[in-house]
Amino acid sequence: MVNHVNFIWNIAESLRGPFKPSEYGSVVLPFTVLRRLDAVLTETKPKVANVAKATETMPDVLRHLRLTEAAGHQFYNTSTFDFAKLVADPQDLRANFAAYLAGFSENVRDIFERFEFEKTLNKLAEKNKLYSVTEKFAQADFHPTAVSNIEMGLIFEELIRWANERSNETAGDHYTPREVIALMVQLLFALDDDALSKSGVVRSIYDPTAGTGGMLSVADEFLRKMNPDIQLNLYGQDYNDASYAICKADMVIKGQDVDNIALGDTLTEDAFDEKKFDYGLSNPPFGVDWKDQRAYVDEEHARLGFNGRFGPGTPAVSDGAMLFLLHLVSKMRKQEDGGSRMAIVLNGSPLFSGGAGGGESNIRKWLLDNDLVEAIIGLPKDMFYNTGISTYIWVLTNRKDDDRKGRVQLIDGREMFTKLRKGLGSKRNELSPKNIETIVGLYSTFEGGEHSKIFRNEEFLYRTITVERPLKLNWQATAERISAVFAAKAVQKLKEPDADALRAALNRLGSETVWKNRGEFQKALKDAAKLEGFALAAPLLKTVTNELGEQDDTADVCTDAKGKPEPDASLRDTENVPWGEDVDAYVAREVLPYADDAWVDHAKTKEGAEIPFTRHFYRYIPPRPLEEIDRDLDAVMDQLRAMLVEVER
Repeated sequence: MVNHVNFIWNIAESLRGPFKPSEYGSVVLPFTVLRRLDAVLTETKPKVANVAKATETMPDVLRHLRLTEAAGHQFYNTSTFDFAKLVADPQDLRANFAAYLAGFSENVRDIFERFEFEKTLNKLAEKNKLYSVTEKFAQADFHPTAVSNIEMGLIFEELIRWANERSNETAGDHYTPREVIALMVQLLFALDDDALSKSGVVRSIYDPTAGTGGMLSVADEFLRKMNPDIQLNLYGQDYNDASYAICKADMVIKGQDVDNIALGDTLTEDAFDEKKFDYGLSNPPFGVDWKDQRAYVDEEHARLGFNGRFGPGTPAVSDGAMLFLLHLVSKMRKQEDGGSRMAIVLNGSPLFSGGAGGGESNIRKWLLDNDLVEAIIGLPKDMFYNTGISTYIWVLTNRKDDDRKGRVQLIDGREMFTKLRKGLGSKRNELSPKNIETIVGLYSTFEGGEHSKIFRNEEFLYRTITVERPLKLNWQATAERISAVFAAKAVQKLKEPDADALRAALNRLGSETVWKNRGEFQKALKDAAKLEGFALAAPLLKTVTNELGEQDDTADVCTDAKGKPEPDASLRDTENVPWGEDVDAYVAREVLPYADDAWVDHAKTKEGAEIPFTRHFYRYIPPRPLEEIDRDLDAVMDQLRAMLVEVER
């Protein structure tokens, strides 16, 4: 493998000058794919050519079937060219290259179109590099008898990594650090070792945000080491053309079904709508809004409810990561069909953002109510190329072992890392094999300790209650309050005679008198208005009463028509009550000792869920003794004095 990678890198280095290092990948990645496909189709090429001639008049669908049968693969090439013939005719190389690419079946042509390979070929031809590159790749022996699918996959993965490191774009947008993927993959399979090591095992793995296919590749590599005979079906989807092309090419090179990698926005164009999978992996974008997808997502949520992907709710439009989490859950097999396990990387926001009754909280509660959260692992900061924020791996499953049912495991891996000698973008830390082994061990043993804590699902649930206080007001016809009355819209609409009558009535009340009972004040106001020949309609009476009133704890409680206390909106508060606690008992202990006139408006109670990861692993570090701090300060001052003495000399 190393020899092949070095060989290709040397070809890339020969591009220096006309091509920048960040552009090398656009040349060597599609050329590597092309050379591999050329080698794979060698034996059946004559048969395909004969079938192509015999089926020219057939319908496209039937012709495609005949050609794939002839090729022995799900793709083919009907042109007369291969690498040897291309190199043999340097004069017509560019034109022949176009004919060669056009001969591929549509599912492979799509890869080179997304690579924008025609542009690359044109630039190579313009810079007189096309023949030298083609001739060098023609020397590479990528035939399956010389390089297996697994080996070819590893070569291509190394090239992807190499190209990403040299790219001027942010690698983290489409590339997850390999050691993070390794941790996710090992977490995903840690509890299934026995089942996966048996002969004849068939499993499917899915990534809805596949990027360049790194997660699928690492999962494939890990499982094949565990069980070389395992049959894996890898599926993925991505919306970025270049990433999709690389991922699809990687899967073709590995011998996977070429149609299992789809292009499109997963949230609006689910390419595998009817499919369910054994395992899922995802690293969705962090903190990216979903405004462009909102109309579609909201429509699906309203139309399908829990029969669709977004039944539990939708998060704030500023961050769509939890939509991918719900999408991943929707791809789980039913429990009676064996169930599924999924792993997804998220930032800290999905753990706690949004209050009770909000979209994020509703999603968390639904996951916990359905016992789908198996574990959450906190990762070190500065792990990704494009962000230094805290990240977490959520492990989700609908087939928990008996001892895990109704429970969630939190694992603190935030301090388990190795410093990089040289940072890569925002990435300063990495997980060593030992770090990964430690975290996976904590997950597998499922025991509480310093870095592993186990909770019942309901410990993350709560109720948000609304605590009301009675409205207590006094009324006084001061100049300031009268000005507030006449600033109100309803009063400004009065015609001049009525406005003058109202002002006179208010002046009749006198600025010195204070009423502490609303009924008594309104009677006095009506009487004053009557003396001015003005009848106060109910809406206007309400407006004047509101504008003349001010809060007064010594006043009588304002009541409604049924004699019940009215709440004071300015004193309204909320309390989060733990799920297992009686609300009345909580209020008696936490509220009434400080506000004995308070009550709970149960109609406003909302249910919520949050997972305060950091709080559960908080370790109190006592401050240093003052004496020690004083000694250090004295020592520093002594040093400063000595330095000043030296300067004065």
